[in-house]
Amino acid sequence: MKTLLVDDERLARVELRRLLSDFKEIDIVDEAVNADDAIEKIKLHNPDLIFLDIQMPGKTGFELLEELDRAPYVIFTTAYDEYALKAFEYNALDYLLKPIEPKRLEESLKRVIREKKEDEEREFMPPTGTLKADDQVFVKDGDRCWFVRLEDIRLFESEGNYVRLFFKEQKPLILKTLNYLDERLDPRTFFRANRKHIINLKWIENIEPWLNGGLLVKMKDGHKIEVSRRQSVKFKEMLSL
Repeated sequence: MKTLLVDDERLARVELRRLLSDFKEIDIVDEAVNADDAIEKIKLHNPDLIFLDIQMPGKTGFELLEELDRAPYVIFTTAYDEYALKAFEYNALDYLLKPIEPKRLEESLKRVIREKKEDEEREFMPPTGTLKADDQVFVKDGDRCWFVRLEDIRLFESEGNYVRLFFKEQKPLILKTLNYLDERLDPRTFFRANRKHIINLKWIENIEPWLNGGLLVKMKDGHKIEVSRRQSVKFKEMLSL
């Protein structure tokens, strides 16, 4: 599993590398000393997993993830415990406090390996074709079922290995990844705004400039979705005359 270590402290990277040497599944492809360095090396190596410090000079680990359209598996490593809840909002698989205990590291890696295997099994069957806006799909969440037209789904929101659908007053959760849906949905109607959201273009109410060259989209249902800087370029190209 290709792995990137992101930490501004050299000794922390050295210690983590030493701890990871006991796990044959881990292939450390590179190290990064800050968020901008990490972004470049993620583009270069396309790692499966990153160990990510939170407090670094310049941008935080959270800000790094916000600039990625598709994030690898993430394990946060930090000396501070107050960020734990926020870390899981970013779909982190685990949150390790420094100094890292070998047993906790082993538990984290088992979780990553299990998640990767399950993802690969879900993605094994390739998409069978593009789903268009007027197609109807069967949605099941627990004991509840719906047969819904895709054009009525205004937003898809990633929650780890699940995706929450928003249509009418319903918000069911389905066992799919956002990447899978991104490959299947018709790009003329559905747009990948960032690593966590796909929006229905027909449900956009207005658009305004946002931070760092991004855009802020307000949906007709009141949702406000940030379009990442990279996706903003594609968004403008797609909607311009």
